[in-house]
Amino acid sequence: MRKQALSDEILMRVEKPARYVGGELNAVMKDKDKVSIRFAMCFPDVYEIGMSYLGIQILYDLFNRREDTWCERVYSPWPDLDTILRDKKIPLFALESQDPLKDFDFLGFTLQYEMGYTNILQVLDLAGIPLLSERRGEEDPVVIGGGPCSYNPEPLADFFDLFYMGEGEVSYNRLLDLYKANKAAGGSRKDFLKKAAGVPGIYVPCLYEASYHEDGTLAAFRPLCDEAPEKIKRVIVKDLNDTVYPEKLIVPYVRSFQDRVTLEVMRGCIRGCRFCQAGMVYRPLRERDADWLKAQAEKMLRASGYDEITLSSLSTSDYTGLPVLTDYLIGECRDQHINISLPSLRIDAFSLDVMSKVQDIRKSSLTFAPEAGTQRMRDVINKGITEEDIFRGAAEAFHGGWNKVKLYFMLGLPTETDEDAKGIPDLCERLSELYFAEIPKEQRNGRVQISASSSFFVPKPFTPFQWASMLPREEYLRRAYLVKDTMRAQKNNKSLHYEYHDAEVTLLEGILARGDRKVGKAILRAYELGCMFDAWSEKCRYDLWLQAFAETGIDPDFYTLRERGEDELFPWDHIDIGVTKAFLRREWNRAMAGVVTPNCREACSGCGAASYGCGICRQPRNVQEVKA
Repeated sequence: MRKQALSDEILMRVEKPARYVGGELNAVMKDKDKVSIRFAMCFPDVYEIGMSYLGIQILYDLFNRREDTWCERVYSPWPDLDTILRDKKIPLFALESQDPLKDFDFLGFTLQYEMGYTNILQVLDLAGIPLLSERRGEEDPVVIGGGPCSYNPEPLADFFDLFYMGEGEVSYNRLLDLYKANKAAGGSRKDFLKKAAGVPGIYVPCLYEASYHEDGTLAAFRPLCDEAPEKIKRVIVKDLNDTVYPEKLIVPYVRSFQDRVTLEVMRGCIRGCRFCQAGMVYRPLRERDADWLKAQAEKMLRASGYDEITLSSLSTSDYTGLPVLTDYLIGECRDQHINISLPSLRIDAFSLDVMSKVQDIRKSSLTFAPEAGTQRMRDVINKGITEEDIFRGAAEAFHGGWNKVKLYFMLGLPTETDEDAKGIPDLCERLSELYFAEIPKEQRNGRVQISASSSFFVPKPFTPFQWASMLPREEYLRRAYLVKDTMRAQKNNKSLHYEYHDAEVTLLEGILARGDRKVGKAILRAYELGCMFDAWSEKCRYDLWLQAFAETGIDPDFYTLRERGEDELFPWDHIDIGVTKAFLRREWNRAMAGVVTPNCREACSGCGAASYGCGICRQPRNVQEVKA
């Protein structure tokens, strides 16, 4: 009988106790006395969100294929259980064994969004692990982070022993072997960290030192020992058909946000949107073979019992095997009553044809992201779609039976004017007019519904917009009110709906996204003041964050309102993602000129990702380097 860390009395007092009991279908159980390495993998947010993330499932499968390793999972306890754990002094535990995290060799965090940073400290604190890496001893787990936010690790540098730059399938086995050998040889924690610095993709922050100019900008960033390389290059899987992929997904007891089989069809993106970090850091584009995906889909559906499958990538429409794969899945899934979800599709004839086959159009809405309301702004951000594309696709969708359209935009993009902002309600109004013009009254399936939402622009590291300034909170809100008021003034306003993101959370995200090591003190103080679950708007305490910044001497405006100089040294410049800083600056200049850069299948823009020697960079194309 497997023990439980929490009594029945405690479980009855918390919301959704199934978050904490483990024992789900396909969870891996091992004899802890027969393994050499215990690895706890954490998603620092609530269980339902973490269980939706494919990356943890991939690493969970990778680690547990090793006979000497047992990987378990842990998620942030919701505030109700957080209070109980503190009051009763119960250490935070892993789901599978229910053992305290402090008993593990590694505690790994996936860093998916900046507003989860205080939850990392929550997990460490509840586990009884010192928050600062310099205070950890030989008996404490090695704390390692990976994921998109690790590409600027500096705000979290004081809390982590290691960061993993790149795709986990490449170097983790080597890292675990190194840990095991160091332990067998009687090596210390410090010995392991120095040796780990030699593993491709591994960054050890304690082996580096930052210095600053009087104005607060970074002056230098240098390694402190010979073992630490000056640049840490991201590692990637070159052949996605020759790597591990989970065949048995863990099926949660609590319904997760992505309660379905996820089939990753490719990594990377050809589009080059200038605001998009993922589109840059995951280059080059690499595809999985359609036959491999067919076989994988069968195994995963059979092992999980799910009744839905989704095709995952940054831009699924760009997957060249999509026609073959979707035809196969439609044929196989129809008889088994399995639904197919196709996110990240571009609005074109093929995509609409596929979606009409896999969706009940009377119950679904069509979703796409123009990102900006005017063509001028779409050219600035290099979105790669024209107004003609949008209206042609919308017309085909309306004729196909859709009458609900969701549109995603951003406000506060570089060079944006009030006219660009008002382009959002103008575009929505013209789409509603298009519906009435294209669809005869007797064929209409109810009133057309155009729902628009806008987030506020956050400049991210390793994007062409990493030099850009943000806007003050009041200006973000002014632009959102301008869009909302203009939307209400439209003739078809009853068919239009508009929502916008939280401006305060946006500014916090901007500070954490481009912060340096000094910001870590503010993160720690914010946690001490009670900040947790900052990604949840109802939980975020902007006033406490401002207090933390003030008490630690951090000027928020320095990180948000200041446009970076061309030659400024960034806190993440010691990370090499393959895409060069020179290319990103060239794209910044093209953005300021409103010049579009072709996608990777049309022409090579000389981004630098060809250094990996794989994927689209090895395919015949019109190879003409795009100049500034």
